Amino acid sequence: MGSANPIQIHRRWFLPLLLLVPPASPAVADDVTIDIDVTAHRLDAARQQIQPALGSSVYGFSPQALDAIPQGADTPLNQVLLQAPGVARDSFGQVHLRGEHADVQYRLNGVELPEGLSVFGQAIEGRFANSLALITGALPAQYGFQTAGVVDIQTRNGTDNPGCEVGMYGGSWTWLQPSVACGGRSGAVDYFFTGDFLHNDIGIENPTAHFGAIHDTTNQVHGLAYVSAIINPDTRISLILGAFDGQFQIPNNPGQVPIYNVGNNTAFDSSRLNETQREATDFAILSLQQHLGSVDLQTALFSRYSSLRFSPDWIGDLMFNGIAQQARRTDTAYGLQSDGSWKYDDQHTIRFGVLLQQETTGANTLSQVLPVDASGNQTTNTPQTIFENATNWGGLYGVYVQDEWRILPTVTINGGLRFDTVQQFTAESQVSPRLNVVWKATPDTTVHVGYSRYFAPPPFELVGGSSLLRFANTTALPPGSVTADRTVRAERSNYFDAGVSQVVVPGLIVGVDAYDKQSQNLIDEGQFGSPIILTAFNYAHGLVQGVEFTANYDRGPWSLYGNAAYSRAMGKGIDSAQFNFSAAELAYIGNNWIHLDHDQTWTGSAGAAYIFNGDTDHPTRISANLIVQSGLRASTATIPNGIALPAYGVVNLSVMQALQGGTTLRLDLLNVGDTVYEIRDGTGVGVGAPQFGLRRTILAGVTQRF
Repeated sequence: MGSANPIQIHRRWFLPLLLLVPPASPAVADDVTIDIDVTAHRLDAARQQIQPALGSSVYGFSPQALDAIPQGADTPLNQVLLQAPGVARDSFGQVHLRGEHADVQYRLNGVELPEGLSVFGQAIEGRFANSLALITGALPAQYGFQTAGVVDIQTRNGTDNPGCEVGMYGGSWTWLQPSVACGGRSGAVDYFFTGDFLHNDIGIENPTAHFGAIHDTTNQVHGLAYVSAIINPDTRISLILGAFDGQFQIPNNPGQVPIYNVGNNTAFDSSRLNETQREATDFAILSLQQHLGSVDLQTALFSRYSSLRFSPDWIGDLMFNGIAQQARRTDTAYGLQSDGSWKYDDQHTIRFGVLLQQETTGANTLSQVLPVDASGNQTTNTPQTIFENATNWGGLYGVYVQDEWRILPTVTINGGLRFDTVQQFTAESQVSPRLNVVWKATPDTTVHVGYSRYFAPPPFELVGGSSLLRFANTTALPPGSVTADRTVRAERSNYFDAGVSQVVVPGLIVGVDAYDKQSQNLIDEGQFGSPIILTAFNYAHGLVQGVEFTANYDRGPWSLYGNAAYSRAMGKGIDSAQFNFSAAELAYIGNNWIHLDHDQTWTGSAGAAYIFNGDTDHPTRISANLIVQSGLRASTATIPNGIALPAYGVVNLSVMQALQGGTTLRLDLLNVGDTVYEIRDGTGVGVGAPQFGLRRTILAGVTQRF
């Protein structure tokens, strides 16, 4: 995509934003008193109306709901999402929404954060959120590219979170997690920052059913800073800065038998392997929000840098896998997002926007392999070294317009069009219509029906076909291996969604939602080879269908919820990156529909919280949640992803006690029954190793507010 200087591009894009910021007027500063608190909340509400999820399925988490989840503010974001309907748990902290592999977009205060390279760690934490909503279904036109779902986070701020707090949390697995948060307001400036350090010995899922993992220590740092300034009653500028750095040991699976000999080594204890991975992400969002009569605008500049480095065990990896590869990848993205809402009249609200994103990726690998003969047999014990370096540029560009038309007092039609183009490893574009209808059938009954045409580019971290030739006639690519490597392409799909929600009694809401997605070039990802780096590929055809049931009750001291979801995700024909598969797999999948490796038939979650002494300054809250999963897919000897792993359920408990003087104590018990459950068994399309879930864990914490 060219070699423009990123600094020059930043300057070109920051200049228009700065020109949009009106100078502070001395007359306003001297003669008019602005109610900063009222103005801030009015601008918050206006920002949400620029991008409403009209017609989609929205599952929200209030600040109280986030705090009631066992672990509270220390809950990893993926564990928060598991409370929502249709979310399947996977290894490495991954979650799947409605049968999709990933393809989830994360938004902070309405601004989309570019995808990063992190596999084990999470750059976004639940503690960053004041509120959180998971948006799925037939998405309106403002949501493009990553369309499996939207995690919409409204960040904490100083106006709503004044003062400081420090916390200490820990327990089992040498868990230690200190944290700090401070917020406040000085005149028209609002500020908030939070950060934490995490150390434990269960950083990645255990590859065995034993209680503790071998070689599984992690150290992680997370941080977020938010600053905003109200320039006048209709203008606000804000800055978000975030950072994550994580170091992970790759856990070992004892008892494995080496396949190859290296030097004088003919045996190797697999429990003594020493593989590690380091991941880092930094991001920044500078945004300007304006209210101009009947028009609301938000324009933002964003940037994100992420890096990943896998360090192998040079001898052990060669002996077990036939390749030991030190891999480093970097990804830098920056761009502009602008969204607007124009209330034309009482019936029509016009919304419009643009997203421009440039991205640069770098891949550097140093591999050691062993030469083989025409039969694939090792010919020498001396490793051969192969170097690879690659840099690529690309971009995503999208524009949309839509009309929220209140055709009747109880009926709203939200129709729109998107145009998206990708210029990366693939060069493609698409015009995508979107249509949602919302009918308020009664004051207590809401019905929605929607259709969305989706265009999802592949993630920008792929293996080029030219690298294959370097590995020919080695243990990494023996003679007879598949060498086809068609470029991964954008997924195109038709998505249909319909649902109804009903207020049964005050405080109790139940709902049902059904969806159907038909795809061409369905994108999936897998771990192929030794480094823990995911690689994308396409199924020629994809089909995802399901139905979700939800119930929520929140009244008085009680808060209850329950969700159940059925899903089926299928694919047929591997249409790109074929070299990652065996000839037998390609032949079978080319002629048969198979379950995707992350397909899970049933998913359930439930929770309850009760507050004692809620009208005092020392309330006590007890809470519990339940996660039920019917099991991801595994392969048989003849059918890829042909069986489901055993179902399991996990119960978590929490007690929180507030004390006078701003002190809060909490005790969390995770996996109360010490359930042994297998997330992966090491088989399945693109599955690299077995993983078992977290065993019984006891954690306690204290937080002090000032």
